[in-house]
Amino acid sequence: INAFKLPLDHEWDIIPSDPRNPLNPSKIALGQRLFFETALGVDPKMEEGRGTYSCASCHVPGSCFQAGIRQGIGEGGSGFGNNGAGRLPDGNYLIDDLDIQPIRTPTVLHVAYNRTTLWNGQFGAVGPNEGTEGSWTVGTPKEKNNLGYEGTEIQAIAGLGVHRLGVNQGLFEATYYQDLFESAFPELAEEDLYSLETIGLAIAAYERSIIANRAPFQDWLRGDAEAMTENQKLGAALFFGEAGCVNCHNGPALNSEAFHAMGMKDLEGDGTYGTFTDFDAVKRGRGGFTGNPADDYKFKTPQLYGLKAMRFFGHGASFESIEEIIEYKNSGMAENAEVPTGQISPHFQPLGLTPNEIDQLTDFVENALDDNQLER
Repeated sequence: INAFKLPLDHEWDIIPSDPRNPLNPSKIALGQRLFFETALGVDPKMEEGRGTYSCASCHVPGSCFQAGIRQGIGEGGSGFGNNGAGRLPDGNYLIDDLDIQPIRTPTVLHVAYNRTTLWNGQFGAVGPNEGTEGSWTVGTPKEKNNLGYEGTEIQAIAGLGVHRLGVNQGLFEATYYQDLFESAFPELAEEDLYSLETIGLAIAAYERSIIANRAPFQDWLRGDAEAMTENQKLGAALFFGEAGCVNCHNGPALNSEAFHAMGMKDLEGDGTYGTFTDFDAVKRGRGGFTGNPADDYKFKTPQLYGLKAMRFFGHGASFESIEEIIEYKNSGMAENAEVPTGQISPHFQPLGLTPNEIDQLTDFVENALDDNQLER
């Protein structure tokens, strides 16, 4: 049971961290401010976009810290959440000028339990990415892996450049930010305080602190026998038993560092925008990063908390409810004809669950794993 417990609020000292980016309350507090700081939008494509977007534009607390729409929009988006609906394209921008990605925005919830990040695991210099140095292409965001950090830190640092966020020297030196930076990085000289690296490290520290420890299942793990309903307990028994979900979704975040081909569709259809020159590599998943055909169409196993607040599921947002994706797993029938049968994960097999068992499993994932106070 202890293996599935998440740290409580403010137990930052036991949250998994990068040894080169130790957590402290000041760094987490700085990172939280920077995560929502639109004044970091210093290098927009269009001048009217200056100071109008932040990390939180695509990682919305009310949507489980991911975009509330199929495709996240940074610069060129309008709104900041829209009651969970996500940002919408600003009519003043051409579609191809929007800051959008060709895959569904991953959540930053529980990134502390990932040594590599993104659906293809391309960020992170350690763990599963040891030996992939040949794929850390110079002149691309993957080059940041050479800094040697874990995935959360690399993604935060690289993401600043990708989304044209950066150092706002005047803001940092003229406001309370200066004290926050000095407290977060007491080992650095003043002239080294403000950089994409320190901004990224602080944001990563905050992201590591985003943990769904108030979900009913967590209360049950800590001894509250009534925290889950009987139906949810039956669903949990299926999750850890007959349904075999725990084979891939394990540990405190119910995720893993493994990559599997489940034959899900890629990002397409209504609510998606733009044309992408690297879409073929994106569709290949892990293989698009490593260049190894054996990795083709494999995507990272995601965490399972807070999904009730989400509207789309799968790397291509092809599912619109938790029950729908559980039914897909139960069928064991791939929906994406582009994925060769030989690549499909051996874990993707018909489960033979009854409609009642699907309801129980859905209840467990949707409600017992729901921390409805993530906006705290």
